[in-house]
Amino acid sequence: MMTKPNILLLFSDQHNASRLGCEGDTQAQSPNLDRLASQGVRFSRAYCQNGICLPSRTSLLTGRYCRTLGTMDNDPTAPVPEKIVPLQTLLKDNGYRTAAFGKRHLAHAIDYSWDDSATTMPEGHDTSNETYWDWIRDQGAYDAFLEDWYAEHGDKFGKQSSRLMARESSLTPEHTMEAYTAMRTREFLRESENNRTPFFCWCSFYRPHQPYTPLRKYLDRFDPGRLKLPDNLYEPADNLPPKLREWRCGGGLVEAAANQYYYRMFLWYYYALLAEIDDHVGAILRDLDNLGLSENTIVIYASDHGDFACEHGMVEKCAAGHNVYESTLRVPLFIRWPGTIPAGSVSSDLAELIDLYPTVVEATGIGDTGEMDLPGRSLMDTCRSGCPIGRDYAFSENWSQITAIGQRWKLGAWIEAPRPEWDYREFGDQLFDRQRDPSEVHNCIGDLANGQVVSEMRDAIDQWTESTPARAKEEMAAQAADVASS
Repeated sequence: MMTKPNILLLFSDQHNASRLGCEGDTQAQSPNLDRLASQGVRFSRAYCQNGICLPSRTSLLTGRYCRTLGTMDNDPTAPVPEKIVPLQTLLKDNGYRTAAFGKRHLAHAIDYSWDDSATTMPEGHDTSNETYWDWIRDQGAYDAFLEDWYAEHGDKFGKQSSRLMARESSLTPEHTMEAYTAMRTREFLRESENNRTPFFCWCSFYRPHQPYTPLRKYLDRFDPGRLKLPDNLYEPADNLPPKLREWRCGGGLVEAAANQYYYRMFLWYYYALLAEIDDHVGAILRDLDNLGLSENTIVIYASDHGDFACEHGMVEKCAAGHNVYESTLRVPLFIRWPGTIPAGSVSSDLAELIDLYPTVVEATGIGDTGEMDLPGRSLMDTCRSGCPIGRDYAFSENWSQITAIGQRWKLGAWIEAPRPEWDYREFGDQLFDRQRDPSEVHNCIGDLANGQVVSEMRDAIDQWTESTPARAKEEMAAQAADVASS
């Protein structure tokens, strides 16, 4: 009888997919991730279902679109439909040990069935066996960690936040959130060496999400003065949707636009955080080899969404103002399974994060998923033999914008503005020609020559919304009330 494969999901938060050596970025220092990509399949056009943390993560682990779940923002109390079975629960019910280390940040309604867990999220977000916040206190490094935390959140604590949420960390290398996440993951792998029970382990790094506070040892790997800035760094602010324009024209980004040093500093810090993650990924993969677990372990690397990383003159993801740009919607996605998935292939087909659920179901041989009607597509045939995924459009949606992504064209259609003063409808929908305008600076929605393209893409969005179940606001409110009263 064939042993079921282990599943190791290596995950980062806010990784701009283009910031990798395997993506052609000669500035990135990502040898371990590049090697992982070369040992399996790299999906060069994978997209998240929502450009913000909790909805994307909840979507991935349920295999459902956010509109079906009712999770459109970072509210962890959002109740999801009762019939939804999270991936970790399905695997546990089929004989897997389940573990999650690092940042989970899921809707509470699906955050269960973990045999072992340790979180880097603040109190009240993830229920875990252990928290980094308690651990770092015990290590005597809590004050140094708080200085990092204040880089983004200082204003909430009466402290000084940092320009562009970035400052150098004074933590020692073994005390960062990334080191903690890797440490707990590696401990779990060592415990699995002689355990015949297959495992599903989610190793989820907090970075390169803000606060951007890298260690000096990683900053020293880069020369900020030699970093190449994005071609669309100085895109006119008037090109951008209203909320992004507001951010571009206020605060630290104004200073960055006036003094390029601040953009260089940000990119320098962002690359340094990615380099730290890459180091820890390398250590985890070496452990897999040394423990004899590599051959029977499917390793997946992905991220929940991207980061502008100075593209369009922006930093962070700024999800309140858009859900359209490649910088934040495209995510890295690699899948390795020695002996089953040939090494060294790249798929340019349209993939979505919800595809990982049916992919794992097929790879593990579980087969029967009950009454679940999964909208994603298993990627196993693509991984094994290069078969096309067969998707005409990928879809991503937040509370204000649905985006259809085709092989060449991308259409972002506004739904409703979260606040009336963000006059998105007056600004207009956005159409980008990814072939002629990969930097996405020319909104060609008004070009009469593109009328047929726009019509076809609007029809595709209409068909998707009609065929994708959506939770009514009344249903979500009623279930939330039931949960609150129970």
